[in-house]
This record gives sequence, C-alpha cells and structure tokens, in this order.
Amino acid sequence: MTLLGEFALWISLPVAAWGVILGYAGGRTQRGDLVLSAERSIYAVFGLLILASLGVGAAFLGDKFEYWYIASYSNRNLELFYKVTGLWAGQRGSLLFWALLLGLFSSICVFTNRNKNREFMPYVAGVLQTILLFFIVVLLFADVNPFERLDFVPADGQGLNPQLQNYWMTIHPPTLYLGFTSFTIPFAFAVAALLNGRLDARWIQLTRRWILTSWLFLSVGIVFGMRWAYEELGWGGYWFWDPVENASLLPWLTATAFLHSIQIQENRGMLKVWNMSLVLMTFLLTIFATFLTRSGLIESVHSFAQELKIAYIFLSFMGATLAACVVLILYRLPQLRTENQIESFLSRESAFLFNNLLLLGAAFSVMWGTMFPLISEGITGQQISVGPPFFEKVNFPIGLVLLALVGIGPVIAWRRATKRNLQKNFATPVAVGLFTGVALWILGARHELALVTWSISAFVLTVIFTEFWKGTKARARIEGEGHVLAFFHLITRNRRRWGGYMVHIGFVMMCIAFAGAAYNTDSRFNVQPGDVVEVASPFGHTYQLTYEGLSMTLNRGQRNLLWQAIATVSVAQDGDPKGILTTEKRQYTNRNTQPMTEVGIRSIVQEDLYLILSALNDPAGAVRADPDAQGIDLQVLIKPLVGWIWLGCLMLAIGTIIALWPSVDRTRVATEAPKSEPATAGAG
Repeated sequence: MTLLGEFALWISLPVAAWGVILGYAGGRTQRGDLVLSAERSIYAVFGLLILASLGVGAAFLGDKFEYWYIASYSNRNLELFYKVTGLWAGQRGSLLFWALLLGLFSSICVFTNRNKNREFMPYVAGVLQTILLFFIVVLLFADVNPFERLDFVPADGQGLNPQLQNYWMTIHPPTLYLGFTSFTIPFAFAVAALLNGRLDARWIQLTRRWILTSWLFLSVGIVFGMRWAYEELGWGGYWFWDPVENASLLPWLTATAFLHSIQIQENRGMLKVWNMSLVLMTFLLTIFATFLTRSGLIESVHSFAQELKIAYIFLSFMGATLAACVVLILYRLPQLRTENQIESFLSRESAFLFNNLLLLGAAFSVMWGTMFPLISEGITGQQISVGPPFFEKVNFPIGLVLLALVGIGPVIAWRRATKRNLQKNFATPVAVGLFTGVALWILGARHELALVTWSISAFVLTVIFTEFWKGTKARARIEGEGHVLAFFHLITRNRRRWGGYMVHIGFVMMCIAFAGAAYNTDSRFNVQPGDVVEVASPFGHTYQLTYEGLSMTLNRGQRNLLWQAIATVSVAQDGDPKGILTTEKRQYTNRNTQPMTEVGIRSIVQEDLYLILSALNDPAGAVRADPDAQGIDLQVLIKPLVGWIWLGCLMLAIGTIIALWPSVDRTRVATEAPKSEPATAGAG
C-alpha cells in the first residue's frame, strides 16, 4: 500500500498540471468538453491523494521505519490512536493532509455545481487545480516528500513528541486545516468573477456557506489549540502570542472583516473592491500561516525545522498570486465602482466599515509584531523579541471597540440612524452597561480594563437579548403561538440573522472570560505528605489543599513512558470536601526532553483550580520510590471564568451552524418579494 501511495503522489503531478491547462482553456474558449475534463481531473487528483495518504497511514501502522517520516514521528510503543493521526503530526504528512483536504473541498465544489453556475466553473476548476498543483510540487520537490527513504532501517523510531500526545492536539491541526483549505473555494470564485467579468454580488451568494464554514473551522480550531496549551504545556495559560498562534489568528481576523463587509455589498452595493481585496488577503494569509510554520524561520513550540527551499517556494507562490490578483482587480476596476455612498456616520454601513478597519488594524499589528524580529535580524543581524506586552497594549483597546460594535452594528439603521432609532435601541442597554460597571466597582472589581470589558459586555448582551425578546413577543402576538414555540420559529424562519446573534453571544462570553484573567492568582508551596495549604479565591471562598503523597510508576516503555510521578491532593472549599486532584511529572523514552508536566484541573462555572507539580525535591530518590523523597514544589493557580472560553466557543459554533442552515422562509420570501431588502445578518 505504501508503494502504491508513493506512485499515486507522483501520478497526481501531471494530472493536476493537465487540469490547470484545461480549466483556463475551457474558460477562455467556452468549450464544454475542456471544462468537463478539468473538473474530472480534480476528482482524479483527489483520488490519487487519498491513495497517497493511505500509503503514509499504512507505513505508520506497519512500523516501516525505513521511511524518514515514520522513523521521526513514530515508534513501536506508540499508541494506535497516535499512529493513525501521524499523518498530520509532522511537516511532511501535514502538507499531504492539507492537499488531501483541498482535494476534498474542490471535489465537493465541482460536484455541487455540476449543473449550475456554469459561467464560473471553468475558472474555478482552473484556480483550484493550480493550488493543488502547487502543494503537490512542494511535496515532491521541496525536500518534504513523506515517502523519502533512509539509507538504513533503524530498529525503532524516535517516537512522537510527548507534547503532541494529547487529545486536543490531534484535532486542533486538522480543524485549522479545514478552515484554511475551505476558504480556497471563495477565493476561486472571486478570481473566476474577475476573469469572466461577472462582478455583482452573485459570487458572494454562491460562496456564503463556504465562507461561514471556513470561519467556523478557523474559530474552533484556534480554541482547540488554546485548550491544548491550557492542559498540556503546564504553564496555566491558553494564549502567549506565539508566532504560529498569531499566524492562525491573522486569516480569522480578515475573514471576520469579510463576513461583515459583504453585507454592505449585498444591501447597498458598496465595497466591491474592498471585498475582493479581503478575499485575496485572507487566502494569502492561510498560505502565509502554513509558510510561517513550515519554513522554520521563526522559533515556536509549533514550528518545524528550518527548510529554506520550502520557504522560497512558498514566498514565490504568494508573490505570484498577489501580483496576478492585483492586476486583475486593476483591470476590472471600472466594473467594481460602488453603487452608493455612506450617507451618515450614524449608520450600519459606517459601523460595519469601522469594524472592518479595526479588524484590519488588529491584523496589521499582529503581523508586524510577529515579523518584526525576523525583519530586524535580517537588516541589523540582531535578534529582537516582541512579547505579549506589545500585542496586549495594541490590541486590547481595539478589542474593546470591536466588542462595543458587536452591539451597535446589527441594530443601528441602514443609511442614516434617527434620534428615535438610537434611543429605542440603545437607551436601555447603555443604562444596563453603566449599572453593571458601578455594581462591580462596589463589589470590589477595581481592575480598569476588566471593568470596562464587563460593562461593554453587559451593554452588548442587553442589545442582543432585547432583539430576541422583541422578535419572540411579536411572533407570539401575530401567530398566536406560545413564547417557547414562537422563539423556536423565530430562529428557524431566519437562521442567518438569529444564528449570527448567537455567534455574537459566544464572542461576548469569551471576552468576559479573557477579562477574568486580570484576577488570576498564583501561589507556590513546598509541601510534604500531610501538609495543608490554603488559597483564597477572588470570589471570596478559600480552598484547603491537603497533599496526600507522591506515587511513582515505572512503565518500562509502555505508552512511551519511562516513569511517572503522581502527586495526589485532596481539595476542600471552605471546609467542604470537593474530591481529589492529581498532577504529574512524566519522563518519556526516545526523546531528549526534560520531564513533562501533567496538570490537575477542577473546573466550576466561575473559575478553575489549576495544580502544577513544579518540581520534585529529590528526583532520584522519588524514582527509587524512597519513602523519604516525597517532598514537592506545588504551584496553585486560580483562573477566574476560564470555562466561559470553552462555553463561548460552543455557543459560537452552534450559532454558526444555525446560520449555515437554510432558513425555511427564505426561498418563499425571495419568490414572493424579490425586490425587498434582504434580512440583516450578524454571522460575522
């Protein structure tokens, strides 16, 4: 199977190249036979990439250490689950996995449009096949071929990095890849629109679900990575402004801007050039994120070894793509003229445009802070680090204004907001926000940034809940339904709008959680069995932690573990027993690493109790199970509101799925009143 996979990867190269030629030629000549062949070539490349991926998987499962990739990321003791996920564990396999997902989405796109939207499909097929060809070229000619053989066959492999042997890390990369690759479809339709001159909002309508799908995968993929960092890295945080973290955030920011700005084009015929530019920018940033991780030019816990050849290839591809798209936009500029102008600063168009500018400002600051050390080193030869303080100082104020716009944008009037409109929609929410700030100040919340965040969050939530209440009450009155049924029908009849509001609720929940970090506590103790320590929570209660002792397990290579030391701690809250927590030190085999930390976490609605086994007083004695070597350094963190991040992500995902689902009445409304103004969406 592995040999078949290697052969399939090589065969995919000429098939993809032939598909590129057929796609563009079919679009130029309008010959149906060429277009059909181009589309079929996409199916063929996808099938060949499936065979190549199965070949890599078979090599992992068969412990074929004659292949460099298998010997570097697996060994005989690696669990079956991690062997199966080994396809995206390293650089070579992850690039193949990227191409596989791109082939999947390209095939779905071609299949779903086989009998419609034929004016776009020749160039769409050509663009998709061009990008597939690029990744196949990278795999075969950039020293990252997953089928490269070693000169000898080692008895065993090096094994998987212990930090990657975590559930969240097995789903975080593929989820991000799903987001990156699915955005290729909107990009392909945008380029097709530029090539065939059909530059109205049709291409946006055709790709809206793809845009939302990509945004959903990007959002949850980023949060999955945060969860992995929180559980696995053992430092008590979930975001450190790491360069690769930033690289995944950049396309999310521009995609969010695009989701908002397309509403202006759909409703007012404005921002056509802006939207084309945002599609191009988001696609290039998905490629940039891949380049930054795989070039090795930056230091990160996520990045792979330095590969200058792949760096040059990626930079060349991004440069050529940027140049081609800029030329196309300039060529079509007369057809991209705006149909209307912003009439008032107090309007929904203005709020969405301001939202776009802030999101792009945040993207620029993140990009600059990420790349500045590399630029500085290239020019001056000196390494300069840009840490979290820079990103937080620049982006926190931007984030607060964006949070406020979440409540303003969806309810302020189009064209021009009247005084009555502003009073009707914002008087009560502003009062609730101010009351929340004053109440929290009286209760002792004195951190300025957190206080402002929670006050604005109260304002936004009041706006959204008021919209839900008004809509439910009106439907119950008009249709004669109970309020629960009316609420359900309200959402199902316009899923795009109300799903967008749910997305906003999830975003606000996450912002509330981020602000809770201002009240984190960090305590450190050196304890012996039987010692009791107390830690006060910001919410007023006190934890009593009793260190029960240290147990040592010698695994002799099972699960790639050499030994593990497990500290057991009994937890009580204000004297009320709450159970047992354990935190560990693990030493893995086949890796020249320091012992890894496994944390103990007790999560409740308002906070997490987070235990870290920082160090063993006598590591050698503990390994020998010496009863006098039980002392440890115990770090105790209290993390207010962290659980709201994960709940907010769940709400965000549910809202996006609802927005993706077709509304029951949308087809009927479009048929009965085609000239009526489209319903407002808040899905961004």
